[in-house]
Amino acid sequence: MPPLEDTQSQPDARDVRIPRVGIRGLRYPVTLQHPDGSTFPATATAALTADLPATERGTHMSRFVALLHERRDGLTPAGLLAMTDALRDRLGAQEAQIVLHLPWFLEKRAPVTGHPGFLDYQVTWDATVTPSLQRLLTTVVVPIATVCPCSKAISDRGAHNQRGALTLTVIGTPQLWPDDLIRLAERSASCELYSVLKRPDEKAVTEQAYDNPVFVEDVVRNAAVLSRSHPAILAFRIEAENFESIHHHNAYAMVEEGW
Repeated sequence: MPPLEDTQSQPDARDVRIPRVGIRGLRYPVTLQHPDGSTFPATATAALTADLPATERGTHMSRFVALLHERRDGLTPAGLLAMTDALRDRLGAQEAQIVLHLPWFLEKRAPVTGHPGFLDYQVTWDATVTPSLQRLLTTVVVPIATVCPCSKAISDRGAHNQRGALTLTVIGTPQLWPDDLIRLAERSASCELYSVLKRPDEKAVTEQAYDNPVFVEDVVRNAAVLSRSHPAILAFRIEAENFESIHHHNAYAMVEEGW
């Protein structure tokens, strides 16, 4: 086959550097790894970008997909940073970024009967690498349950309760796993959620939540205290949203430190 013209490598005279160029919205099968070494399959929605010098006309789009395909198995926080550094090297760029939106599954056993079931969480990994920086942002969205302290205090019977979502976005070391953040989030609410509950389990979680009422403000403060003491968390933004059961609106709170 005769050589084909490489139009993307032609010089450009407009003197405009592009800080981010690449691909977005790529759905790709990957294998994710837990801290204990176990793995599970998932479908990632990926964005891979790098900077492009002002003197170059275009980037090589196929290299982004090729790299993800090569490194799609056994993904870890450290592995994602290494993949981002490899992307920067492969494209001859000063800066590269990989963002993966992922489902994250944990097997949880019911608190009394021990019946197993999987619960899914939303995870986003956002890795950026330059010659002087390696930064990994991890975001987890964790379903939670809360009981209202005010309702419990003023009511003769019961207290209103609801599901909610606790979103943690942290800058962490490569030793920080989504599993760590999920456990941190679940400890901050009235009670964690399960996929399988028999009647003894339902009784236990109902009573646990009732004995541990928290406002949405309590949830973010609890998570902030736990985040401050975690050695792998360098900065955090914590958002809690309660899907209120007796109001026609949601309750919301946010705290952040270290940004």
